[in-house]
Amino acid sequence: MAATILIADDDAIQRRLVENMVQRSGYETVVVDSGDAAIARLTATDEQPIDAVVLDLVMPGLDGMGVLSKIREAGLTIPVIVQTAHGGIDNVISAMRAGAHDFVVKPVGVERLQVSLRNALHASALKGELQRIRHSREGKLTFADIITRSETMGNVLRTAQKAAASSIPVLIEGESGVGKELIARAIHGTGERSSKPFVAVNCGAIPDNLVESILFGHEKGAFTGATERHTGKFVEASGGTLFLDEVSELPLSAQVKLLRALQEGAVETVGGRKPVKVDVRIISATNRNLLEHVKNGQFREDLFYRLHVLPITIPPLRARREDIPHLVRHFLARFCAEENRTITGVSGEAMARLGQLDWPGNIRQLENAVYRAVVMGENDQLGLADFPQTNSLQTLAQSSAHEDHAEQPLMIEPAFHSMAPEMIASDLPPASPPSAGTLTMLTDTGEVRPLEDMEGEIIRFAIAHYRGQMSEVARRLKIGRSTLYRKLDDAANAPEKAR
Repeated sequence: MAATILIADDDAIQRRLVENMVQRSGYETVVVDSGDAAIARLTATDEQPIDAVVLDLVMPGLDGMGVLSKIREAGLTIPVIVQTAHGGIDNVISAMRAGAHDFVVKPVGVERLQVSLRNALHASALKGELQRIRHSREGKLTFADIITRSETMGNVLRTAQKAAASSIPVLIEGESGVGKELIARAIHGTGERSSKPFVAVNCGAIPDNLVESILFGHEKGAFTGATERHTGKFVEASGGTLFLDEVSELPLSAQVKLLRALQEGAVETVGGRKPVKVDVRIISATNRNLLEHVKNGQFREDLFYRLHVLPITIPPLRARREDIPHLVRHFLARFCAEENRTITGVSGEAMARLGQLDWPGNIRQLENAVYRAVVMGENDQLGLADFPQTNSLQTLAQSSAHEDHAEQPLMIEPAFHSMAPEMIASDLPPASPPSAGTLTMLTDTGEVRPLEDMEGEIIRFAIAHYRGQMSEVARRLKIGRSTLYRKLDDAANAPEKAR
């Protein structure tokens, strides 16, 4: 969804002219005929948020200066562009002092208004990003810092806000890159523990032999290399929130100790003689189906029910495409500031393409795409050519939707029938399986095909078989999602090999 611009003017003809220009610039419009109506729309909580305002200074009743004053009193940070037929320097100074972002004189030209709106939205996005970064570092991130216009995400945030008002254990579920830690930080920053530590632990990045030491601490000399005493993440987060990311990756031995810590409110350090009391709120997250892990014996059932008290599922980016333009603007503002670039925006064609893609890596992948475009872009506006990833993503989406020879289900040749159960995930059939195909093991010259060729063919088949659900593809192939994407990139960049 494009940015929404509020136009406030008592002159009907002028309203229509400005509305037409704003719409030609690619924005959505909301039109009101008075200052009171403008304030009512800006403060409405059940309406689509406004991104910027084009405000007439001279109106009967509440005029433009009065609107600016009430915007400031309400604590709104929406950029305002004021316009009037009286372009004296006193009006300019007064409007700017009252909080206006820019000033235009009637009748304004479409190019002048485009530049003003683009700069206002860019400055607003940068201000929001700087505030978000500051709040994150201070542990004061709130739900107001989360960028979304999606109704689905709105429901998620309302549930999370209720969770923030208590100490109920929360399990955040969702694909990699959807922003699980961001939600966890917002829950912490909105709750009573916001002044206390927020400690994040990536359970999947800790070696198995160090999990207990890192989580629960160890005493000096408890094991080889333990030259100093370590308090552990539980003690470090005491009074605040401990965020256990990728909790499904914890080894079973650590799960037992974690369960005991949650039940007793105390941890036993490695080599310690007595438990240490802790007061910690637990928020956990996973991109796996934790219940499936329980059924497979990979995750303790009693621990599952301890963590799965209030589950919150974050939808993937492809399920909330209306957020994409707003995320792009914020990422663009931040990276332009970090890289000292003067890129003013993204072309309509490029933005439309970005909004059409599925983004299997979700927000993290979109963020990286914008980062690359900012660094590599050569013009003052990013175009379709600055996002080469869109071509490969489009190809991947098409290959998942249309059947071809490389994506047909595999019929293993007789000599290899014993491999079929491992290579074909028959326990999860697709909704409408394509016609049968074969996996050829030999080249035309009678030599065994390279492993990477067959591996690529299997991956492409799995993507088609599971309808592009990359988490399921990675799980069934028993590889990590990052490994899956790397193999896809390698296959896309490698020259086509003759069989």
